[in-house]
Amino acid sequence: MNRFFRTSALASTAVIILALAGCSDEGDNFDVSTQIGPDPVLPEPQNQLLPDLKVAEVVGWQEGETPTVPEGFSVSAYAAELANPRTVHTLPNGDVLVVQGKAPAGKPLERPKDYIRGWIMSLSKGGDDGPQKESNLITLLRDSDRDGTVDERHDLLTGLNSPFGVAFADNTLYVAAADAILAYPYELGQNEISEDPRVLTPLPGGPINHHWTKDLALSPDGRFLYASVGSNSNAAERGMEAEKGRAAIWQVDRETGAARIFASGLRNPNGLTFHPETGVLWTVVNERDELGPNLVPDYMTSVQDGAFYGWPWSYFGDHVDERVHPPRPDMVEQSIAPDYSLSSHVAALGMTFSMGSAMPEPFANGAFVGEHGSWNRTNFNGYKVIYIPFENGRPAGMPVDMVTGFLDGDSARGRPVGVGIDGTGALLVADDAGNTVWRVAPADGTTIPQPIATDQSPSNAAGTTSEDLPPGVVAPAPEAGSGPDAGAAPAPSGAAGTTGRLPADANPPGVIPAEPAPANGQTPPASTSETPNGAATGGEATDGETVTQPAQQQIAPAVQPEAAVEDNQSGEQN
Repeated sequence: MNRFFRTSALASTAVIILALAGCSDEGDNFDVSTQIGPDPVLPEPQNQLLPDLKVAEVVGWQEGETPTVPEGFSVSAYAAELANPRTVHTLPNGDVLVVQGKAPAGKPLERPKDYIRGWIMSLSKGGDDGPQKESNLITLLRDSDRDGTVDERHDLLTGLNSPFGVAFADNTLYVAAADAILAYPYELGQNEISEDPRVLTPLPGGPINHHWTKDLALSPDGRFLYASVGSNSNAAERGMEAEKGRAAIWQVDRETGAARIFASGLRNPNGLTFHPETGVLWTVVNERDELGPNLVPDYMTSVQDGAFYGWPWSYFGDHVDERVHPPRPDMVEQSIAPDYSLSSHVAALGMTFSMGSAMPEPFANGAFVGEHGSWNRTNFNGYKVIYIPFENGRPAGMPVDMVTGFLDGDSARGRPVGVGIDGTGALLVADDAGNTVWRVAPADGTTIPQPIATDQSPSNAAGTTSEDLPPGVVAPAPEAGSGPDAGAAPAPSGAAGTTGRLPADANPPGVIPAEPAPANGQTPPASTSETPNGAATGGEATDGETVTQPAQQQIAPAVQPEAAVEDNQSGEQN
């Protein structure tokens, strides 16, 4: 009976809140196109007791329904009946990996509006009370004859801890789970992985893990992995102690697991990918909420080594977020503006470049971006895949809608997340709400002669130096003993060094050094011993020396309020 009254009270309160939230009319009059590009319009922030809320209830795709694509393209279901597909990744032999994951359970609810938001977000799961498919797995899709139709389907890995990003190199499959990068022995053509992984490096995990998705990208020279780690809050309301090692992109040595912060101040970065011609790392970022329906725009940007992008103290350069205390004008001064705004609350979660694909002009030289869609505006924004043209390695123009039709009035048939290019050169779109991977191909059947792997490096990346490359390009690091001497110029102010683990006294701007801490119980702490789950850690011998695994870059154990925790399976976290 108490539960009934609590549920009724919550529902009644939510109705009132939705009515209040819907009173804002700024979203009705604002032209979101003015927020797209390098110089977005940024209105004055609103101090909202509660954010504008409008969630599209997921109804799924009916038989015969598909998304909409431009003339000259065809769209089909590459794989259906999946379980929350988040990202797609093409291997060198053309096999496609579909990473499926749900958010970790147990997120603490600390504010009254957290309960309301959780209830409202539950609508976006579609209301299906029937049996749910098991998620947190990686499925392999094989198109043996390259005709655009999947011939074989195998569950490669199951029982993972909220996976998102993957990378492949040297017969090793790297998986970014919610709290660690795992390394699995894998040879192309295998249909399952039975060997235990080793923990390459822990990543910040629970118990909060507000932004849980961790993406991965392999550097052009193959030496490093780049991992995205989102913030533990909207705007540091849990305190900076909870943000250790977060709101950042990590650089991880693929052999030793040694890690450092590559760039920081990025609230929720995803879609990590290297430009195939310049070798520059790019990402899409979900910016902060609760400043109004038209703040703060999400964005796409190149990622500079040692750079600070503002979160939580500012956005788009020197625009100060007055909610964050204590203020840090010194951090605001160091903040740089991102390259390209996507407009507010589109929740961009995936990105891939089209160079070398089968996409015809004018879609052959640019980036596809998956926009999951807004929940905190009175008018929907996002819910589509867009194409942004590039010239000379930079965005060059307004975006074009590439895949639409996910919305049907106030309902959602699906929601796009990750995007990629399959072994024939067609565009793949992971739809986590419609449980489908969509394939968008030229209608004339054009394909590329050989698969281009997601991890394929630019041909001119290896063997170059930083002086030979454009700003932001990741060049191969010097071998041990060949680097600059102690008298060399230091790293940028506040930035970490160029090798090894994150120094306690030299962190990128805005990053708090993480103290060693036990993992959240699902991934063992790093050491040279065997883990309880049989996963060997990265303390292997290299040239006769034992490599010490870096300390756990996780938040210190958080004090949870005496309140219910959120079983967040919708994956909403922008």
